[in-house]
Amino acid sequence: MPTYSQSDGHAPQAAVSAVGLRKSYGDKTVLAGIDLTIPAGSVFALLGPNGAGKTTTVQILSTLIAADGGQARVAGHDVATSPDGVRAAIGVTGQFSAVDGLITGEENMLLMADLHHLSKREGRRIAAELLERFALTEAAKKPAGTYSGGMRRRLDIAMTLVGDPRIIFLDEPTTGLDPRSRHNMWQIIRELVSGGVTVFLTTQYLEEADELADRIAVLNDGRIAAQGTADELKRLIPGGHVRLRFTDPAAHRRAASALREAPLPQAPGLAAEDAPADEALSLRIPSDGSQRELRSILDRLDSAGVEADELTVHTPDLDDVFFALTGGTSTPHQPKEAVR
Repeated sequence: MPTYSQSDGHAPQAAVSAVGLRKSYGDKTVLAGIDLTIPAGSVFALLGPNGAGKTTTVQILSTLIAADGGQARVAGHDVATSPDGVRAAIGVTGQFSAVDGLITGEENMLLMADLHHLSKREGRRIAAELLERFALTEAAKKPAGTYSGGMRRRLDIAMTLVGDPRIIFLDEPTTGLDPRSRHNMWQIIRELVSGGVTVFLTTQYLEEADELADRIAVLNDGRIAAQGTADELKRLIPGGHVRLRFTDPAAHRRAASALREAPLPQAPGLAAEDAPADEALSLRIPSDGSQRELRSILDRLDSAGVEADELTVHTPDLDDVFFALTGGTSTPHQPKEAVR
């Protein structure tokens, strides 16, 4: 199992880091100097429209191609000067399956064991363990070409794990999978991370990044447009609000008056939504969804002696973030879920 070097004798280095990473093809700049820092044992998701440079980033960090400028370290090794050290610590699952459909699932696994120079006995043991872990034991003797898309993707990741990598690059691992297979893949990724593996994920699915990633970066025009947790990115985009619902019209009026008389910090304005008298009335208050603003709203309601029947906090989703940061340069091919 690869180990990470120590930068100061106390704290381990980041699993993956890059400073000023650049790459061009002719007169086309793909990466214009990106910076990344990914802690060990976390999931990092890289989002961006088609051609933004996501796959190029993965290829550079996994030593498949060389950068034109900048520095990158993976598992403590410089990708330019110590590529063998990087390769010993990582696994890569690309956009397109590396599975050989003409041989069986078991034979695919044993082939990977041979490539990692494992003994025949050790290779068979690891292959059997991984096939069982990925629920492929029953299909192990069948040609991989007969597998479903989800099974082939599971086999692809199982093959990646033969070398016991501590950092895994997953380049759009669930593209083309049905919802059930995609959710199964999410569970596999969570299990890998719980075992201490670091996952670098590129994805078309915003829901996927929201579900899995500890940190997300949005890549656009060769630059990192923004990065942070999903919640931090959502707070960058206007449109968040708190909605208060009332069944008593008098309480609704008192709340509206109290909140208008004391404008909320960083959230000016208040909108009352029309509703039939026999239905709940509501107020919509612009808000970034922070605890501070929510407490301010509740304090003002308490001062007015008003209690809302229902309170909900609405924040922009990652779709909103993506389109705001990339200028709407890509169209999701699945509503509210898919963007690349």
